[in-house]
Amino acid sequence: MKKALIIGVSGQDGSYLSQLLISKGYEVHGTSRDVELCPFYGLKKLNIFDKVAKHSLSLVDFRSVMQVIFEVKPDEIYNLAGQSSVSLSFSQPVETYESISIGTLNILEVLRFNKLPTRFYNACSSECFGETNHQGADESTPFQPKSPYAVSKAAAFWQVVNYRTAYKIFASSGILFNHESPLRPNRFVTKKIIDAACRIYKGEREAKLRIGDVTIRRDWGWAPEYVEAMYLILQHNEPEDFVIATGKEISLQGFIEKVFSYFALDYRSYIEHDPNLFRPADIRFSVGNPTKAKEILGWRAEYRVEDVIKMMIENELNSPEK
Repeated sequence: MKKALIIGVSGQDGSYLSQLLISKGYEVHGTSRDVELCPFYGLKKLNIFDKVAKHSLSLVDFRSVMQVIFEVKPDEIYNLAGQSSVSLSFSQPVETYESISIGTLNILEVLRFNKLPTRFYNACSSECFGETNHQGADESTPFQPKSPYAVSKAAAFWQVVNYRTAYKIFASSGILFNHESPLRPNRFVTKKIIDAACRIYKGEREAKLRIGDVTIRRDWGWAPEYVEAMYLILQHNEPEDFVIATGKEISLQGFIEKVFSYFALDYRSYIEHDPNLFRPADIRFSVGNPTKAKEILGWRAEYRVEDVIKMMIENELNSPEK
């Protein structure tokens, strides 16, 4: 039985990845900064809370990282932790950089110093690319980060490349474009839009959707598919980096229109543009080119944004918590 350690197991991706690895017969261990305080909403929602061994771990504390890795002795480590909000990174740049870049470095140093054979997956982000062309960003596209979050992810990416090259560590990065699911917190714009539309549909006619720039364009996919790509990246014979995306993009306004049209509602009657929600610097156009993942890993996104919207809405409407 293989053992996997998912650092940052409590989030959307950590929960779905746990579910996937359990289905494949893995012994799954997961970390959170404080397991006594973490609600583990995603693991509970997927009914796998008791199937994951949980450990407290602070990524910025080298000793903490080393203790957990030594205790678990994992075959695979998936690092999904760190401050995950692009908007919040502008007001908390130091916390963002430390949790992402220093945290990744601590894991790599434990693997290097102790010559562990563990395979390591690093969660990189499409935000590193900044603006992409209409053909989409691939693995050779230069990084032009536009936020503290993206700068932090770019630094972690190059740390992985350096340790892979210099120390022959099996370390790979998945450069994932936006991927959504019902496990997204409401602070993420896609879940915020769907939550607002569902409340209005259920009778809260006075409810409004406060939104920032709706002209930005993004490549949105389905999170459970993207964690499959993470798994495949670590099963590949050689450590490599892969762009994971649908290859299709849509504007935020288009996303909003599709959500509200599901309920036969005119979104223009319920939207309020809030200048406070504009980022100091934002990406206008972001789309990925997942050709390498398809050709080498056999991975491709089956679901498009329309499918994602439909699945998220249906889950929201049928949730017993609502």
